[in-house]
Amino acid sequence: MNVLRALFATLLVLMTATPLRAEQARYELDPEHITVAFLVDHIGYAKVLGMFRAARGNYSFDEATATLGALRIEVDTQSVFSNFASRDRHLKSADFLNSSEFPRMVFTANGAKRTADRTFEIVGQLELLGRSQPLTLTATWNKSGASPIDKTYTMGVSARGSFKRSAYGMNYAVANGWVGDDVELIIEFEAKRK
Repeated sequence: MNVLRALFATLLVLMTATPLRAEQARYELDPEHITVAFLVDHIGYAKVLGMFRAARGNYSFDEATATLGALRIEVDTQSVFSNFASRDRHLKSADFLNSSEFPRMVFTANGAKRTADRTFEIVGQLELLGRSQPLTLTATWNKSGASPIDKTYTMGVSARGSFKRSAYGMNYAVANGWVGDDVELIIEFEAKRK
């Protein structure tokens, strides 16, 4: 009889127990340790490497379950830099980024698929030139822990992706092949846990 009571009590506890939930921590991208760069073909000779000097973002992540949520990365298009002043002016013009009308490029995602121990596929949306298109990033969770510099809990991530700029209406020099349609994205960042 005592065994039945114990079994019944155990079942009662199991049925009323609160299910475990992921505990996502909030992270802010460290503005001193973020790189958003791109590679684009130039007439087949070589690829131009450019970057954006101003970007910000945040996301939620649970290390125990590797669950990503509410990722948002904003890039100031006016901050584009390719190490050549006249090209940078052209990149900011209506032929390319149209920075005066569209000062932000934004990537958002609400989750990620884990592909290996520390790698993920992040399917999200890239908003550029007033259009939003799907974009998939492959990301590597490099390291997490207390920073040796300021002791804040820090996560490091490397991400890569690509898109066709013509999908956003950025068609300058696509037809004649002078400027490639494919844009390779390079994103490297450290983020601080809040």
